[in-house]
Amino acid sequence: MPHDLPHDLAAFRRVDTWVFDLDNTLYPPDSDLWPLIDARITAYMIAMFGLDGISARALQKHYYRVYGTTLAGLIREYDVKPEEFLHFVHDIDRSSLAPNPALEQAIDALPGRKLVLTNGSHAHALATSKQLGIDHLFEDFFAIEHADYLPKPALQTFQRFFERHDVDPAKSAMFEDMVHNLEAPHASGMLTVLVRPRHGAVDHREDWEKSSQKPPHVDFVTDDLVGFLRRVMTPPA
Repeated sequence: MPHDLPHDLAAFRRVDTWVFDLDNTLYPPDSDLWPLIDARITAYMIAMFGLDGISARALQKHYYRVYGTTLAGLIREYDVKPEEFLHFVHDIDRSSLAPNPALEQAIDALPGRKLVLTNGSHAHALATSKQLGIDHLFEDFFAIEHADYLPKPALQTFQRFFERHDVDPAKSAMFEDMVHNLEAPHASGMLTVLVRPRHGAVDHREDWEKSSQKPPHVDFVTDDLVGFLRRVMTPPA
C-alpha cells in the first residue's frame, strides 16, 4: 500500500501552480527510457575519452553524483559544448513509452498552471511528454538550458525557474522522484511530493537516487501519481 496522504490534503487548496519533474516522475522508473539515455551518456564518454565501457561509466556516475548531472561535470572540467551532448544523449527511441490517458485526465483536472522542471533538455521534455500524450497540458518546460546548465538540486536553479515563470513558491507544488531534489523547493515554500515506484516494480535508478525514508523536507509520498492527483481533486466528504 502507498503511504501517501499522511496528513490533510487541504494544503493543496492554496496551490495554483503544479510543477512536475519529467524522467522517472511523469513516467515510472521501470520504463526503459532512462536506461536508454544512460547508455547514450556512456557511449558519449567512451568516444570523448577513449575509455573502455566500465571506466567510462564509472567516470560518468562520478560526475553525476558530484555535479548533479554528468553534463555539469563535463562542462566544469572539460568545457564540453552542452548542445552537442544533449542532442546525442536524448536521441533515443521513445516508442516503448505508451500514452497515458489516465495521467492526462488527472493533470488536466488540476486547477491553475502546470509546468515541467527537468534536468533534461527542452527537446527531450517536449518529445517525451508528447509521447505520453500530455504535452498540451503544460504551459512551458523549464529545461537544463534555461537553468544555464546548473541542474537540480541547486537552489539557484529553482530561483531561476520562479523568476522566469513568475511562480510564487508558497502557492506551488513540486512532484519529483529524487528526494534530494525536493530540499530546495521545500525551503522555498513549495509543497513537496516524492513520487516512488510501486512496490516490487523494476527501478532502473542508481541506489543513491532511491529513498525509503520520508525526511522532513518531503510533505507527501506516493507510489501512484495518478491516484494521488485524483485524491487531491476529490472534495472532502
